[in-house]
Amino acid sequence: MSNDAHTPAPYGSWPSPLTAAALTTDAVRLSEPAVDGDETYWLEGRPQEGGRQVLVRRAADGTLIDVIPSTLPDGSTFDVRTRAHEYGGASYTVVPGGVVVSRAEDDRLYRVDRDGDGFAPPVPLTPPDGRRYADLDVVPGYGVLVAVSEDHGAPGAQLTDPPAAIVAVPLDGSAADDGSRITVLVEGPDFLTSPRVSPDGEQLAWLSWDHPAMPWDGTELHVGELALGVHGVRVLDRRTIAGGTDVSVTEPLWTSTGELLHVDDRTGWWNLYRTELDSEARRTRAVRPAEVELSTPQWGFGTRTYATIDAELALVTWSDAGHRHLGTLRVTNGQLETWDGEWEPAGGVAATEGRVVVIAEHATRPAALVEIDLGPQREGDGVRVLRATAQPTLSPEEVSVAEAVTWPSGDGVAHGFFYAPKSSTHTGEPGTLPPLVVMTHGGPTAATLPGFSPSVQYWTTRGIAVLDVNYGGSSGYGRAYRERLRGQWGIVDVRDCETGALWLAEQGRVDGKRLAIRGGSAGGFTTLAALTFTDTFAVGASLYGIGDLEALARETHKHESHYLDSLIGPYPERRDLYVERSPIHHTDRLSAPMILLQGTEDTVVPPNQAQMMADAVAARGLDVELILFEGERHGFRKAETIQRAYTAELAFYGKVLGFTPADDAAAG
Repeated sequence: MSNDAHTPAPYGSWPSPLTAAALTTDAVRLSEPAVDGDETYWLEGRPQEGGRQVLVRRAADGTLIDVIPSTLPDGSTFDVRTRAHEYGGASYTVVPGGVVVSRAEDDRLYRVDRDGDGFAPPVPLTPPDGRRYADLDVVPGYGVLVAVSEDHGAPGAQLTDPPAAIVAVPLDGSAADDGSRITVLVEGPDFLTSPRVSPDGEQLAWLSWDHPAMPWDGTELHVGELALGVHGVRVLDRRTIAGGTDVSVTEPLWTSTGELLHVDDRTGWWNLYRTELDSEARRTRAVRPAEVELSTPQWGFGTRTYATIDAELALVTWSDAGHRHLGTLRVTNGQLETWDGEWEPAGGVAATEGRVVVIAEHATRPAALVEIDLGPQREGDGVRVLRATAQPTLSPEEVSVAEAVTWPSGDGVAHGFFYAPKSSTHTGEPGTLPPLVVMTHGGPTAATLPGFSPSVQYWTTRGIAVLDVNYGGSSGYGRAYRERLRGQWGIVDVRDCETGALWLAEQGRVDGKRLAIRGGSAGGFTTLAALTFTDTFAVGASLYGIGDLEALARETHKHESHYLDSLIGPYPERRDLYVERSPIHHTDRLSAPMILLQGTEDTVVPPNQAQMMADAVAARGLDVELILFEGERHGFRKAETIQRAYTAELAFYGKVLGFTPADDAAAG
């Protein structure tokens, strides 16, 4: 259909096939894929089940089964999730004869054994003693697994600095009632992650770092000998292989022949390295040096952007100019084969000889877990969808496809993706331009990717343009770009969002008088700062965003308790900077309305921050709306929360920017 056949209507008021309910209907979040022979496992976050995370197994014949049912025989629920580091991750592992999982309801580990074509009821492996577990790996043939443990004290305790350790947990369940049977293998550093056991069970690799560093600042990779005996497990002869205070090491992984792979950014780019531990010199060499990023910031446990296929071949993904690519890399000589196609890697990967699975995005279809056929008789592009995150709601002609854009900002450039309004039935009224929503990702070291996103298309199908910004500090563009935010949070990110919006207005692509900005968590802070310290934006939406940096420095959890040292300055020594950049202290400079959306159980950004900001904006005499969602933590998981949040945000924009949504958005 040509634009001549489209019905003119005000931008923002177009009827959209993508309703707020459609954002969660039959929609799931996919993470942590794993392969076990011809079977595939992954986690599904299900908004329709209150955000519960479920472990799913797909058999070779395509049959899907929930490893643990939604309700146990005693009537309790089972959410496969770990709360370690608050952000969790790496909450299960496949073991001989079944799986071991972490349960969010009680923070215990459970073994779930195979039972015919299904699984037996979960059996507890650890006691309910306040310890949280993540990053599980099995010691082959010895009946134990290793895991990261974060000790929060007795159940109900609120330790602000829980000690970390790598521990050995018996698989026979003997420690479920006797915590002394859990052996501490490594302790001391503030943070420990990624315990990886060599294929022969004789060596253990792990990562560590200390305050005030974050894992993308400086980490160390260690290796020790595993001593397995009748009296338990010990780690001997510990050596540091790579890393330091100014090198970020991530993703250690053993090859089947006992060589150790890892990624680090000693050159300014996260590249792959190979260490031969059996040699006297213990040589570490770059596999294929390049100005691309093979890994991503280690916010949660279990980052997996590459995997071994066999002794010499690794499946790798990498970022280059904002796009992620997929291919195989021969670790012995650095030979790279690129597999670029319609699907772009956007999450975890898993592989074994002959099988590769990847969480990937598509330009016009919902993200999915896909399997890539390695055989010689590949059909078509050799990609098979194992599980989609949602059913397609939009036809290809209704989807706004990402356009990579770069614009001048400060003394350099900023990056992002622009999405123009798109409809198969409507167009804007003659002589008008669309409003723009600038999207600010969290982290702030995260990055936005250009694949199909319902949260983007929700706006574009209604006639609202979107600029999704990878401001200075984002990952995927090298360490130097990531460190542009060092000491400059609230300045560089705000500037890059502001200049991007103004640049699009100067290009005549959006209405410069109807610019909105939205973001969650760290992106919420950027949003609030942009609304406070610039007069560029007419309205904004903060989702669990930070209004008071000083309160965040005092109240946040261990993983981020010193994060602001690098983004702003050490606290309390540089309290002046915290006050200077906190929107809550400068509401006299506000000139734009805002809506604030916040979970009541958020421990990363406490809900009192949203309340204080709302009170201050109201006292200023500006239009403000605060919606608190009972039971939600950091990031919304429940279907009803997600639907209400989008509907309320759309209605608020319509009221401020002067359009009437076609949806019934008035109630919020």
